Amino acid sequence: MFAHYDAPARHARRAIAPSSVCTALHKPCRLFLGSTDFVSTHPPDSVLDSIPSIDWRTLPPRAEFYTPVFPHPSFRSLLLAIALFFCTLATCLVAGTQFALAYANQQSASIDEFLRALPLLYKNPAALLPGLPFALTLLTILLAHELGHFFACRRHHIHSTYPFFIPFPSPLLGTFGAFILIRSPIRTTRALFDVGASGPIVGFLFAVPALIYGVLHSAVVPALAHPDPSQTDVLFGAPLLLRLLNALFHPGVNPNTLLLPPIGRAAWVGLFATSLNLLPTAQLDGGHILRSVSPRLHRLFSWLLPFGLLALGYCTTLRPGSLQPQWSLWYVWAALLFGIRLLRTAPLYDPSPLDRPRQLLAFFTFVIFLLSFMPAPITTV
Repeated sequence: MFAHYDAPARHARRAIAPSSVCTALHKPCRLFLGSTDFVSTHPPDSVLDSIPSIDWRTLPPRAEFYTPVFPHPSFRSLLLAIALFFCTLATCLVAGTQFALAYANQQSASIDEFLRALPLLYKNPAALLPGLPFALTLLTILLAHELGHFFACRRHHIHSTYPFFIPFPSPLLGTFGAFILIRSPIRTTRALFDVGASGPIVGFLFAVPALIYGVLHSAVVPALAHPDPSQTDVLFGAPLLLRLLNALFHPGVNPNTLLLPPIGRAAWVGLFATSLNLLPTAQLDGGHILRSVSPRLHRLFSWLLPFGLLALGYCTTLRPGSLQPQWSLWYVWAALLFGIRLLRTAPLYDPSPLDRPRQLLAFFTFVIFLLSFMPAPITTV
């Protein structure tokens, strides 16, 4: 805060005569310095009166003392987010219905069953109620993930949109996930980390209880390990967290024979989405976290990881006649990451290193990635 004095400057100057001050300092300065050439004569009052007085209250504040607070997203974007949410709810209900039927019949999920359930959206929507546990669980996990990003942006005064869901009538997931758009630059390293890590951490914390419930209520179906090639079935991989929970609650049981209920399957999808977002490259959540820890490693992984995904896709794709997929999701992700790598990355204005708590959280996100990642997440027979 700047002080302002209303007393005339001329009266303030005449309170102490400058000439008397110079006379009093003349002898000590000559004794210690041996010369008094630096002492000048007092300027006339006409010169001092020509200097204008400054009213500090009229000066604009310095910009660095104020952080802009962006308004909330527009009401129109809120309506769009709500509309996309209900569209995604509809597609997730279809996917959840075929998961519920497969669990009731102790069979693996079937693409044919999904295609038969899809017309129920307009013929008999009430028949999709069995898919409600899957849909609500999955949308809760995805919404928690995106709200973690949203509130981290609000905390650091970063302008962003509301979470937008992506509806997709897929027999495997029911949605392509959700996203937010960041419309202002991320200025500091710590803000970059908070925005990148908040979503995966919150989503993971919501997914773990649902997965525990799914493992406790899962059915052991030995036929899942040897499916019928004459049917178009879908088999899901087992992440490390699922294997650990299976060893805890079902000792000695092959995790590939576990048939999860719809709530557990929704947790599986949430973990799968978390692992994809935590890939340490480009502008994914994992890329933001790695860049806040080491910009050099971020640049290196952004170029090398797409080639690694291509190699992983080749290793998980076997010849015809096997029970492994004839295509790999990693090919698609490698192409997307190549395209994202060409986008411009905004610079950081404050590259201060992360503090100790954020470094521990960065290690925790790496553990989440290891617990959620699957080399072969989806297998078609």
